[in-house]
Amino acid sequence: MNTINILKITKTPLLTFLGLCAAILISTNAAMTPKEGEMAPDFALKTLDEKSVDLQGLTEKGTVVLVVLRGWPGYQCPLCQRQVHDLVSNAKELRKTGAQMLFVYPGPADQLKAHAQEFLQNKEWPSDFLFVTDPDYAFTMAYGLRWNAANETAYPSTFIIDRDRKVRFSHVSREHDGRVASKELLMKLDQLK
Repeated sequence: MNTINILKITKTPLLTFLGLCAAILISTNAAMTPKEGEMAPDFALKTLDEKSVDLQGLTEKGTVVLVVLRGWPGYQCPLCQRQVHDLVSNAKELRKTGAQMLFVYPGPADQLKAHAQEFLQNKEWPSDFLFVTDPDYAFTMAYGLRWNAANETAYPSTFIIDRDRKVRFSHVSREHDGRVASKELLMKLDQLK
């Protein structure tokens, strides 16, 4: 009887301790969103015509503006469409900054390419704007941007990453709106000169 009582007494604190240790390990291994001044982790994703695009290769050529869209949460996000329309409409001014525009479209791998093609329809996509897909959220999770809730995909985000892969600007919206507009982006890029 005494043994059972001792186990009951020590079992709860032991399980609490083990649970706390597991939580610490999980949180320290979880991907963290790169912040201003930090190094942006390298990644490689594919364009719709299956060409590989990697961050390291792009930053070796110059500054990269990384725009993470909501992708395919079961529909085409109207706020993503509005943001992209704004950026595409200002492609000429963005081009003058010398920055490479890179858009990431995340979602479940099944039919992601078809959804991405649908997203780009009627957008008069600039040839120098890169558009890649993130099947099954590999990039999104690695950057700590996975919005893991029903009907969600990724937190809409914008990063400016310099030649050394250092994040010079970071904006992550924890809601559907709160996007970086071309006017603000152009101002941020101008401040980095």
